[in-house]
Amino acid sequence: MRTLNLGILAHIDAGKTSLTERLLHAAGVIDEIGSVDDGSTQTDSLALERQRGITIKSAVVSFAIDDTTVNLIDTPGHPDFIAEVERVLSVLDGAVMVVSAVEGVQAQTRVLMRALRRLRIPTLVFVNKIDRRGARYEDSLRGIAEKLAPAAIAMGTADGLGTSGARFTPYDRTDAGFTARLAELLADHDDALLAAYVEDDGAVPYDRLRAQLAAQTGRALVHPVYFGSAITGAGVDALTAGIRELLPAARGDADGPVSGTVFKVERGAAGEKIAYVRMFSGTVRTRDRVPFGQAGEGGREGKVTAISVFEHGSAVRSASVAAGRIGRLWGLADVRIGDPVGEPPAPAAPHGHFAPPTLETVVVPSGPADRGELHLALTQLAEQDPLIDLRQDDIRKEVSVSLYGEVQKEVIQATLADDFGIDVTFRETTTICVERPAGSGSAFEIIAKPPNPFLATVGLRVDPAPVGSGVAFGLEVELGSMPYAFFKAVEETVRTTLQQGLHGWQVPDCTVTMTHSGYDSVMSTAGDFRNLTPLVLMDALRRAGTTVCEPVHRFRVDGIASDALGSLLPLLARLRAVPGAPVAHGSSSYTLEGDIPAAQVHALQLQLPTLTSGEGVLESAFDRYEPVRGTPLDRPRTDHDPLNRDEYLLRVVRRVV
Repeated sequence: MRTLNLGILAHIDAGKTSLTERLLHAAGVIDEIGSVDDGSTQTDSLALERQRGITIKSAVVSFAIDDTTVNLIDTPGHPDFIAEVERVLSVLDGAVMVVSAVEGVQAQTRVLMRALRRLRIPTLVFVNKIDRRGARYEDSLRGIAEKLAPAAIAMGTADGLGTSGARFTPYDRTDAGFTARLAELLADHDDALLAAYVEDDGAVPYDRLRAQLAAQTGRALVHPVYFGSAITGAGVDALTAGIRELLPAARGDADGPVSGTVFKVERGAAGEKIAYVRMFSGTVRTRDRVPFGQAGEGGREGKVTAISVFEHGSAVRSASVAAGRIGRLWGLADVRIGDPVGEPPAPAAPHGHFAPPTLETVVVPSGPADRGELHLALTQLAEQDPLIDLRQDDIRKEVSVSLYGEVQKEVIQATLADDFGIDVTFRETTTICVERPAGSGSAFEIIAKPPNPFLATVGLRVDPAPVGSGVAFGLEVELGSMPYAFFKAVEETVRTTLQQGLHGWQVPDCTVTMTHSGYDSVMSTAGDFRNLTPLVLMDALRRAGTTVCEPVHRFRVDGIASDALGSLLPLLARLRAVPGAPVAHGSSSYTLEGDIPAAQVHALQLQLPTLTSGEGVLESAFDRYEPVRGTPLDRPRTDHDPLNRDEYLLRVVRRVV
């Protein structure tokens, strides 16, 4: 049997979960099609998903198409849960992008398709809801070609749009117009086919065209487009045939070295961790001891106590999981999302397709006695979604989480109440800024020379570094001048300390160089270096100075009527947005693009429908960080505050020197 790991992606409400149900029903996995509105779908298993009618967590379900086992992964469509989609992209062999025939290409559709094309994931497009009033054929194709993928081709025609009898009729070898369009499209990417097309006056054998269509779809060069309805089943048979014929099966040597990626972690009924692993090579068996974790983490290892794989709609116990398949593994107690299992996949599984969260909020338990339980619960949630990035403030006894949007906040609140019995509220959502060194700065403290109370000599220089380069640590002293453990203690402490700069924000990009070192061969410990480094580093950073930068989104608003433009532009000015020149579409509609601070995106989302009479469609995505205009916002510190020497020493050594 071939295996295909298939992702279903879409903008919210385009119908991807309904399409999943229809595919499962057509394959005989389920007897009755579930309803998103009724909360009876196969993949939306969380109570909150059923209540809200949206997908929050990715879910895996399996079905067969002839000789192909399809592991179908249903993903969230709401932009607040984009991190869940990102993790799925690393395990896909192919994808189906669902577009509504009524609403057309929407903001999240474009974000997702850009990621799929960038990663060269073979993708079919399914235009859903052709039975709904307002469904469009030509406009949908035009929108897909203009906004998603220029090399898209309709695989059939749709009739009776907007009625319950709407149907999709696939093209075949007898349709001269289709074969001509197909040959022209495929010839753009294949010189041999182009030559045959020219020499034979366009008469390329149809079987050759279909084979080349499968090859180019498999290389993500072209994107076949199907129309249909997940509710009535129209077009689903044609899509199923396209999945089988045009998307490539998983590859990998089951006898090779073990190599896989953890893309999801959940807890079982007894609280045990269950890791969802896509295997790229090798075979993992029950009772195997397997290494896992990122390079440089000291190496973790666990004994696999149980395995399940996905077959015919459900997960079933198995003695092993082999290359190309997805398995659930028990026994890896310390496993985290993103961990490689065995050898890291080569090339490494893709990551970082979407920007990290740019918002945060403080989670407040309803009773002070719930603080311990709250931290434990949020820690478990962070295992399932590492990007919520818990930030513990031991001084104020508070914990913060990172967010993509307000809906995510509501989901966290409901999950804590339903799964852990903890009622919480949230402080006002704020943006997450960063600090960048404004220049270079140096500082040092010498052992046994006041005011240094520690048995260590540390000198550090901080220099700016290119955006996105991360924190680099280097030496201008001899590596043999003191034990390696002391250098390691300095480097680790530098990276930890830079989580909070002069204004309390992370310093993500800089070079820190150790310029002085020294120790007492009898009395010095790594703790001396860990305690002294924050004082020296923050002194150097203070001399360098930092600039606080806020996240900025690139936005696009489509469907602005001419009479709404005059109201929208003043609003953008109040929100500190910088729009470009409006682009006219005909005589009555405009598109506006520009930049807007991330802190103002939610306000624009709330006010746009009123200003544009519901016609304006907003698309926004993180673009970059820009220096804050005016007085920068300080973030409360959660450490011992090395910027305040007396306070720091009181907390670290219980005295002031």
